[in-house]
Amino acid sequence: MTEELIIAGFGGQGVLLTGRLLCVAAMRLGKQVSHIPSYGAEMRGGTANCSVVISDEDIASPVIERPSIVIALNGPSVAKFEPRLRPGGLLIWNSSLVKQAPTRSDLVLVSLDAADRSLSEGTERAANMAAIGALLKLKPDIVPMEAVEAALDEVISARNRKHNPVNLRILHAGYEITKTINAA
Repeated sequence: MTEELIIAGFGGQGVLLTGRLLCVAAMRLGKQVSHIPSYGAEMRGGTANCSVVISDEDIASPVIERPSIVIALNGPSVAKFEPRLRPGGLLIWNSSLVKQAPTRSDLVLVSLDAADRSLSEGTERAANMAAIGALLKLKPDIVPMEAVEAALDEVISARNRKHNPVNLRILHAGYEITKTINAA
């Protein structure tokens, strides 16, 4: 199994944290990983994305030309990365913020109201957790939920660990609601 993921959004959405969390969880299971973060100069509101490769085998290159999975947390990320997805790829998009739905018919398109799920738990900063939950539901061979839960305290900074109970609730909510999402 090898999955090439692009996680994208704007600064403050936890895009880079999402990639790191998936990588740490996979490494703990003995999988091979690569993680390349990319972000603008702005602290919040600028563009951010990361390339993540998770594999059971050695990774030849961390550069992703045609990802198998894209998690797009805002509209510009859908516009930028939808065309790059390989045919048959998975696109999880944040329907809470993305007003222009993806249009390709050769993809598995999953609409997830990630930001609304996060807000329902009292925070606007955990839409990424809902997206991870959806990913784990749709692609359980990447890493199991338990591995992500175990990696959370390692990846989240000490001063922000107090938010982990909320992060876990949103992670599980994303997982649970995905079974009702129509993945076309």
